[in-house]
Amino acid sequence: MNVESTKLIYIGMDDTDNHESRGTGRLARDLAAQLMVDFPVLGVTRHQLLVDPRVPYTSHNSSAALCLEGDERTDLQALFERVKAFMLADFIDGSDPGLCVRREPVPASLRSFGQRAKSELVKQSEARSLAAAEQALLDGLGGTQDGVIGALAAVGLAAGGEDGRYLLVGTTRELSGLQPVSAILAAGITGVYTMDGSPVSEGAVLAEKMRPARRGSRPVLYVEWDQDYWRPVKLD
Repeated sequence: MNVESTKLIYIGMDDTDNHESRGTGRLARDLAAQLMVDFPVLGVTRHQLLVDPRVPYTSHNSSAALCLEGDERTDLQALFERVKAFMLADFIDGSDPGLCVRREPVPASLRSFGQRAKSELVKQSEARSLAAAEQALLDGLGGTQDGVIGALAAVGLAAGGEDGRYLLVGTTRELSGLQPVSAILAAGITGVYTMDGSPVSEGAVLAEKMRPARRGSRPVLYVEWDQDYWRPVKLD
């Protein structure tokens, strides 16, 4: 692929589950596995939204985003319909799923909407109006369709590059036990740091449930020292 023509594509998903079912993050990872046949999938990220009694969420009110490599020739409508069919085939009764697809550059208004959805109560009508104005493909796939809010927010937050944590990136989920920093980096992490920002280049890292943060539009792992190894820290 011509690097100069490469355009990142973001897919946002939200509210695809109920209290007994698999979560949206799992569905997003399953979707990534399917799309990898045709697209380089750079990662799947989780984004925390507002936790408030007025918001009807399943567990933690988080949404998910996939980041793909495409180009100007990528048919976004066809991709949207493909993902929509995938989600509808795994529709869970009681869920209110939403789907959003947008190619870079993602406008500041969508990034701002994502930030607002983390701290403010936003309405479905606002999400739909904004998506239409900014040419983001957005649709509700059942129930109240309130998932369109989180789906649009996920795209804005993922595109902003400074929010959320990776549920899937490189081969990090294949690692287990204590691993040297070199193995962590080889698996797809761009840097390992302490919470004060100091780089870590030596020692062993506990690889179980490693969820690097999305910072600078890259997967970065933050760690804390625990007796004789580095323990990963989960950040939103």
